Parts: sequence; structure tokens; C-alpha cells
Amino acid sequence: MEEQKINRINELYRKSKAEGLSSEERREQKLLREEYLEAIRGNLRSQLNNIDIKEKDGRIVNLGEKYGSKKGN
Repeated sequence: MEEQKINRINELYRKSKAEGLSSEERREQKLLREEYLEAIRGNLRSQLNNIDIKEKDGRIVNLGEKYGSKKGN
């Protein structure tokens, strides 16, 4: 996510605590937060998909292949 959008999320948060937000600003804040969470989830999913674990029987298993998809699904 772009630094500018993260800064805007923080700006809206500070304004919401100080003076409140207009309905348009609340919608913007909600959309930005959803986008931020999607980016976080995508990054975490990507990291987990690239982790290999060694099973007790000695096999190496990729978590993405075992629990999901290597493509980030």
C-alpha cells in the first residue's frame, strides 16, 4: 500500500478523535482501511505460502501447497 494512503488513514483517525468525521470522510476511512487490511492479508498469505516445514517422517511440505495455493489464494 502506498505511503500516501497510510498517511491519509492516520490523518483521518486523528481527525476522528479530535473533531469527528463527515459522512464522506467516514466512507473514505472505511475504504482505505479495507484496502490496507487486504494488503496485509495478501502479504501474510504470500509469506506463509513460501514456508516449508519438515514433517516428522522427513518430508518437506510447503504450507501454501498444503493449506492453500502458491499463487496467494
